[in-house]
Amino acid sequence: MTQPHNPDAHDTSQQHLSDVPFAHFDLPPSVRQGLEDAGFSLCTPIQALTLPTLLAGRDVAGQAQTGTGKTAAFLVAVFTHLLRHPAPPERKPNQMRALILAPTRELAIQIHKDATVLGAHTGLTLALAYGGTDYEKQRSQIEAGADVLIGTPGRIIDYFKQHVFDLRMAQAMVLDEADRMFDLGFIADVRFLLRRMPPPSERLNMLFSATLSLRVMELAFEHMNSPEKLQVEAEQVTADRVRQSVYYPANNEKIPLLLGLLKHLQPPRSMVFVNMKYVAEDVTDWLNHNGVPAALLSGDVPQNKRQRLLGEFTNGDFQVLVATDVAARGLHIPDVTHIFNYDLPQSGEDYVHRIGRTGRAGAEGAAISFACEDFAFHLPEIEAYIGRKIPAEPVTPELLIEVQRPPRRERIRPPRDNRGGPGRGGRHAGPSSGFRDRPKGDAGSQKPPRRRRHGPPKATPPG
Repeated sequence: MTQPHNPDAHDTSQQHLSDVPFAHFDLPPSVRQGLEDAGFSLCTPIQALTLPTLLAGRDVAGQAQTGTGKTAAFLVAVFTHLLRHPAPPERKPNQMRALILAPTRELAIQIHKDATVLGAHTGLTLALAYGGTDYEKQRSQIEAGADVLIGTPGRIIDYFKQHVFDLRMAQAMVLDEADRMFDLGFIADVRFLLRRMPPPSERLNMLFSATLSLRVMELAFEHMNSPEKLQVEAEQVTADRVRQSVYYPANNEKIPLLLGLLKHLQPPRSMVFVNMKYVAEDVTDWLNHNGVPAALLSGDVPQNKRQRLLGEFTNGDFQVLVATDVAARGLHIPDVTHIFNYDLPQSGEDYVHRIGRTGRAGAEGAAISFACEDFAFHLPEIEAYIGRKIPAEPVTPELLIEVQRPPRRERIRPPRDNRGGPGRGGRHAGPSSGFRDRPKGDAGSQKPPRRRRHGPPKATPPG
């Protein structure tokens, strides 16, 4: 049996499935039909673990990475709960019966797409709200009325404060990727919305997060009704089927090494993560100028262009997507075979999130990290977080290929003396932008100029 359109799990591999069939659960016929339309027969482990509790009407705080099937789990639970608990006659059309919050536009769009398939026969109506585009269109849709509102906190709270809808009749709430909500600064908005709903004991509540940290569980116990903490026992912090490795390049070897690995491995679809936007621009230029089709995804890319880029990447129009963490959070991109951490992230959580873009739904994947001079000191924290040592690979001469320098990009860079350290532009500016500031020649043989590192610049005497 295969699952050709599995929300959150698009790969057809069966190795990520449990032996629990959806037929095992007491579901409304219309929900069963939606599952059949989606090609679902067997549950993923997180679905098999959480559905018994949710269908019994009890709250769940679940630990699940993206790509494990959690979207289908909470959609099935929401639809079943609404169908078996009809709304009171006095409910108005713009009083939402369920609220599903996601941290990013792309994730909200994906949830809505999956809900359209799974809920096609339920008679329940959906509304979608996310920032960046279609403000009046989304507003009109919500005003017209819906049962389930899916979206990002910023746009939803905007409409709420304008009294476009209210939450006094809410019967179910889903908070997806709660850890990302904290990272992106949405928790104040989330709490504002949850406090405008009926008490937790009067609704079904679901929270899913890649990590059930103390801050996430505090949120769960504050706004949920004695949630049961559930996580798949066999699931590790990082996917078992993701092959992880780390190289230790010098700063001036990173671009030659990246291009050498891409040439050697020939990955059909890969993502390169960096810590700063202007470094992402540099890396994208180097790739394109050296024959590797690449595109840039940063936080300030307009929504329409983001959707077009993601569609082109999925269709194979270019080989590599270069992205920052903020831009890539919550993305659902199928069949990414390789992840490159051009810059090591500054936390274990971010590392897990990045490599979770590959090895999804039981597929195999590879995560390759560069522990360079500027970011290698983050590696011990990452290894402690994932509970394992990442195997090291040698930087061999064969991998350090000769590269062609791209034309200089004209843009405003942060002032050199104001770069404050790794993660804030600091020394990281050297390895990437330093390629362009060096004398012409082999990029892999030059060293960046030494930089003043001891304190702020001296003050200019008055007058």
